[in-house]
Amino acid sequence: MKKIEPAVFFPAAALVVIGVAFAIFYSETAETFFAGLQASITTNFGWVYTIGVGIFLIASIVVALSDWGRIRLGPDDSVPEYGFAPWFAMLFSAGMGIGLMFFAVAEPVTHYLNPPQGTGETVDAARESMVLTFFHWGIHAWAIYVVVGLSLAYFTYRHGLPLTIRSALYPLIGDRIYGPIGHGVDTLAVLGTLFGVATSLGYGVTQINAGLNTLFGIEISAQVQVILIALITALATASVVAGLDAGIRRLSEWNLYLSIALLLFVFIAGPTLFLMGAFVQNIGDYIDQIAFLTFNVDAYGDAGWVNAWTLFYWGWWISWSPFVGMFIARISRGRTVREFILGVLFGPTLFTFLWMTIYGNSALREILAGSGEAILNTVRDGQNELALFAFLDTLPLSSITSVMAVVLVTTFFVTSSDSGSLVKSTLASGGSLNPPLFQRLFWAILEGVVAAVLLLVGGLAALQAATIAAALPFTIVIVLAFIGLVRAFDVESQRKRGVKSAAQLPVEGATVSWRARLRLMYSRPNETEVCNYLRNTVEPALREVADEINKHGYDASVELSECETKITVLHGDNPEFVYGVWAKVHEEPHFNVEGESVEQYARAEVFLSGGGQHYDVYGYSKTQIVRDVLRHYEHHLQWLYHLK
Repeated sequence: MKKIEPAVFFPAAALVVIGVAFAIFYSETAETFFAGLQASITTNFGWVYTIGVGIFLIASIVVALSDWGRIRLGPDDSVPEYGFAPWFAMLFSAGMGIGLMFFAVAEPVTHYLNPPQGTGETVDAARESMVLTFFHWGIHAWAIYVVVGLSLAYFTYRHGLPLTIRSALYPLIGDRIYGPIGHGVDTLAVLGTLFGVATSLGYGVTQINAGLNTLFGIEISAQVQVILIALITALATASVVAGLDAGIRRLSEWNLYLSIALLLFVFIAGPTLFLMGAFVQNIGDYIDQIAFLTFNVDAYGDAGWVNAWTLFYWGWWISWSPFVGMFIARISRGRTVREFILGVLFGPTLFTFLWMTIYGNSALREILAGSGEAILNTVRDGQNELALFAFLDTLPLSSITSVMAVVLVTTFFVTSSDSGSLVKSTLASGGSLNPPLFQRLFWAILEGVVAAVLLLVGGLAALQAATIAAALPFTIVIVLAFIGLVRAFDVESQRKRGVKSAAQLPVEGATVSWRARLRLMYSRPNETEVCNYLRNTVEPALREVADEINKHGYDASVELSECETKITVLHGDNPEFVYGVWAKVHEEPHFNVEGESVEQYARAEVFLSGGGQHYDVYGYSKTQIVRDVLRHYEHHLQWLYHLK
């Protein structure tokens, strides 16, 4: 793979550098520009975000429940690369981390003070505030990640395309993904990822600053925050050097464990029984209102609240989708489509709902009881970054939990920066699963620079505006990617229909008696014996088939390596047919006869273009091998007949 894809790396880097220079040298103009840009996009194109996110959610659920859910993200015989616990930890840390810490208390209290409808600071406002918080942090966000991540994982692991956003468009534009259109899409994805992650880093550093102010009296200022960004970016570069398993994976697991510890403490020290009931009611209210909220654009009002909150979140999640989608695709090889969708859609969502209930409802309970004035005042004064620490002060051991919160935000910061740099490096190197270290360091540092500059220019408002602007064109890209994914899934379905409709040719024959065949089934050949069988029997059989196919005007070829042989038949622009046999070594079988000891044995297993077929042909005669090839070849032709 390339170390750098010049048509992506240099335009993306140049655009970021130009934007940063503009913000530095024309700060007042930049601040005005960002504010106007956000207002223009939310007013004129807010409906694009609303329709897009609604479609992504519905489509994700439909695909998960359909027959397409059985498709595996990789060859048919692949298995998940990571167990569920580390997989969940990594996608959760990359997808939500910093934001949960910042908004868990601040958002419910904000909606309690200023609800979009009705009177603030009432019990009804408190109840509605949790529904709105669930809505912004629920399955809609993860549905966006599902569509992007599923497209990338499917085309990369199932069809061998590069792990880049452009690959999702292959069914629509074919090889043109390797030209200017593909370069433009990946460049756009790099920019969206950078500004989306920079926004999270901005929230994270303001909250770290607030925590240090609470604990040690350190001044809350943009200058302090820039210094913190520099220090934590340095930690992120160390994680980059450590690599995916040693860096992101271990930090993600640490994030999850520390999050659970802090969550359990608040749950036990807070109003435990009330929180259990509130969790159930919050979910019920959320389900009851989800359809209305999904398509609410406030067309009969001024749309001010929707623009400031819902559309910002949708823009934030969409701008994050190349980052999170590619990252979860990177760690999801081997899972089925159904496992992927349901795991990504509902696993983190339920944990997020639990998180928001325990923190948000505990804070609201304090406020309604009249003992949460400090929490209320911090939010009322616009100091949302202090809300979490004001809430922790109402519980025992606040100095310890505040330190834990600062540490957790910091590790979330490092994880987001590291995984963000990994994704941008992958995009800018043409889809390399292991992009060069220097490029990951470059993007990690640039990410910190962008967050620092935009904080100095216009604070979080500038970061929000940049995020929403980057997300608008990428919404269209995600829609096109999903259309391409549906087309590819349809081809998979046609292939299965072809297999079912094909005549089943028997492989049995008179060459080998059934008793001899039974002896072969019980045999435990070693790898050398199987490799010799491939050379002496399977490869000649495949050559006979290839010679006959070539006589009919088609292009068939046979390849033989030390312990693998295969035949490939080309059909113009249509998918090629592959039938191969390889020597696969296995451990001692569980059904050995008592007293028999075989540490390892080998099987001559068949594989097709879709992966291993899990059956052994060792001992088949040449004629039987030919018949097995023809059986699968007829399946393939039936599939091609059904292609539209």
